[in-house]
Amino acid sequence: MPETIGFIGLGLMGKPMAKNLLTRGYPLVVHSRSAPPVDELVSLGAARAESPAQVARQARRVITMLPDSSDVERVLTGPDGVFAGMQAGTILIDMSSISPAVTRRLADAAREKGGVLLDAPVSGGEIGAINASLSIMVGGDAAAFEAVTPVLRAMGNPERIIRVGDSGAGQLCKVCNQMVIGGTLSVVGEAIALARKAGVDAAKVREALLGGFAASRVLEVHGERILTGNYKPGFRSKLYAKDYRIAAETLAAHDAPSPVTSVVRSLVDALAKSDRAEDDYSALATVIFRMAGLPDS
Repeated sequence: MPETIGFIGLGLMGKPMAKNLLTRGYPLVVHSRSAPPVDELVSLGAARAESPAQVARQARRVITMLPDSSDVERVLTGPDGVFAGMQAGTILIDMSSISPAVTRRLADAAREKGGVLLDAPVSGGEIGAINASLSIMVGGDAAAFEAVTPVLRAMGNPERIIRVGDSGAGQLCKVCNQMVIGGTLSVVGEAIALARKAGVDAAKVREALLGGFAASRVLEVHGERILTGNYKPGFRSKLYAKDYRIAAETLAAHDAPSPVTSVVRSLVDALAKSDRAEDDYSALATVIFRMAGLPDS
């Protein structure tokens, strides 16, 4: 019988991830801020928990998938949080995208209470969550990582589940991931804007670029979204702005240069403050389109 998994945070990403665990036969105990996704998972066979502490009392493998650092801190350390009900030997898997510094502090706190915290942020968006094809970048104890690798494989691509290093390394890798995506996405938006301004078929430009060194998943997937104006959220713009805030803080903490990322952050912040804050982050192109005097959809 597979081990029971606790899952806290059933949002756009968390709900399909939890469903994949159920599909693969894991008994699941779930908790989330809003009731409808909990009700849906319970209807599929999961058990309901009324608090994070109650999740921890029923499972020694607990996954969190939450919006920001403060949310993870509250769910773990609050009066009715995971730490309040955590059993000795518990492995916590935080799959949120949060600050590496906060991750390291929470990992120390978990260790003091007899548990282990792995940071395991993901890349792949809602599509990857639905298809169990996420890339998972992990930081933390090597033995704990080995112990929960089968659980991670139920949600991600086995070839893209990588232990990057010690505690916080997974979150640092996610920062790098978001920086690379943001820079690429900005230039893809600029290229499509240039093609449109010049009266050249932007779809043909993208098609040609996909055949050369400019090819990328961003150009393939988000380039298509931009061309069709399909900004249905797979990852919301306001959360991407949060990730860029974390990137800026992390870069500053390590005194690392970031001339490109600083410019991209200004575009991401403009998007998050616009009427597209709830749209997919590929809508970053619309900021550039508006600057170019082009329609943004």
